[in-house]
Amino acid sequence: MEQRQLSRTLGLGMVIVVSVANIIGSGVYKKIAPMAAELHSPGWVLVCWVLGGIISLFGALSNAEIAGLLADTGGEYVYYQKIYNRFFAFIFGWSIFTVIETAAISSLAYIFAQSVGSIIHLPPVFASMENYNIGGVFYPFAGFNIKLLAIVAIILFTWINSLGIATSAEVSAGILVLVFIGILTIIIFGLGSSHADVRHVFEMKTSSSRPVTLTAVFTSMLAAFWAYQGWAAVGYIGGEVKNAKRNIPLGIIIGVLIIIIVYLLVNTAYLSLLSIPQLEKIYNSQNSIAAVEAVRQFWGNNGVIFISGLIAVTTLSALHATILSSCRMYYAMAKEGLFFRPVARLNKAHVPGVSLWYQGIWASILVLSGTFDQLTDMIIFAVFIYYGATALGVFVLRKKMPDVPRPYKVWGYPVVPAVVVLFSAVLFFNTIFARPREAAIGMALMLTGVPLWFWFRRRK
Repeated sequence: MEQRQLSRTLGLGMVIVVSVANIIGSGVYKKIAPMAAELHSPGWVLVCWVLGGIISLFGALSNAEIAGLLADTGGEYVYYQKIYNRFFAFIFGWSIFTVIETAAISSLAYIFAQSVGSIIHLPPVFASMENYNIGGVFYPFAGFNIKLLAIVAIILFTWINSLGIATSAEVSAGILVLVFIGILTIIIFGLGSSHADVRHVFEMKTSSSRPVTLTAVFTSMLAAFWAYQGWAAVGYIGGEVKNAKRNIPLGIIIGVLIIIIVYLLVNTAYLSLLSIPQLEKIYNSQNSIAAVEAVRQFWGNNGVIFISGLIAVTTLSALHATILSSCRMYYAMAKEGLFFRPVARLNKAHVPGVSLWYQGIWASILVLSGTFDQLTDMIIFAVFIYYGATALGVFVLRKKMPDVPRPYKVWGYPVVPAVVVLFSAVLFFNTIFARPREAAIGMALMLTGVPLWFWFRRRK
């Protein structure tokens, strides 16, 4: 019988570290290009970053009230059981496993490998099988040298996370210091460069002479939300946080505020250095990264090595934090008999080691399945279904549990959670219209959980 217990070792500082590390990843360097290609205006790009930050903060505020009330290992999986029912909670947990967090791990590892490939030459692997495909959609061996390095990174950090929660959090903190030094370097030298034109950043006129549509705004925000995605993952480690009902809400809010400030500054730097046509060209090339081209403007080719190294370190930080937090949900599900039984075991370091390896194997398979932008659009489509459900849960719990003490109550209630619910619904339908392929794949992966729900229930 399983006797080991999760260890409550993380204080507020480490909760903020895990929150920020889960958010800052590849999006801060790469996603401004697809936004520019959609909006054709530097001012509108910055507006969408601001809107993305506000909606993310509103979502974090809504999540914080529920986390303060129900904080435990498993995050929203635990919350949804109290708010809705066990079936909805299971489908959410299964979605986290099949698409939301595992695809995030795959995307981060993919960008890490691309960054390393821009610094050192990675020899071709299985080049003769580049055109092999599954259904004319998936090309698992295309760019296999990059994909292989991504899989190696996933396996390595899965192993590191199996050594213990304290070790994992300390690794995140160390990497995060390097990340902030690098990003601040881009902001200071970029905005201070003679090549920078800050006035250009606030121009609302489009380069295409066509007005910006609501559909374009919501589609571009798919990219922005990938950069903001990850703040809710800190709830998954609730069972390992000291004074969780205070520290988790506070850690989420502080973390999101830090991210909003950093993102506005660094994207102002990018837009002051690169014109919209340059960003559109970067997006269409599919092999360039906006941050690399921005740094090239003021440091030349030598800056490419610096920024490529920074992107590699940043994506490693987010990869590590995502691997650390996500596997706790599958562990919580397995303990209730609603996931594969071995996942309910803790290893000698008191972490869910089997869950880590299940997650790592599936994430490695997803690396082979698609491109970076396909994976991230699929993730955001799926995740906003549940962001909306969490915000709606604030209303549900206020009615179901009116007299239960709440360590934190969402600021701006009922407007703030209502905005998140409405925005999530609009983004859901807009993605079906604008990105039908990614929406269909994401929905199909989530719905595979329906027959499994009945299978797990019958076995239990």
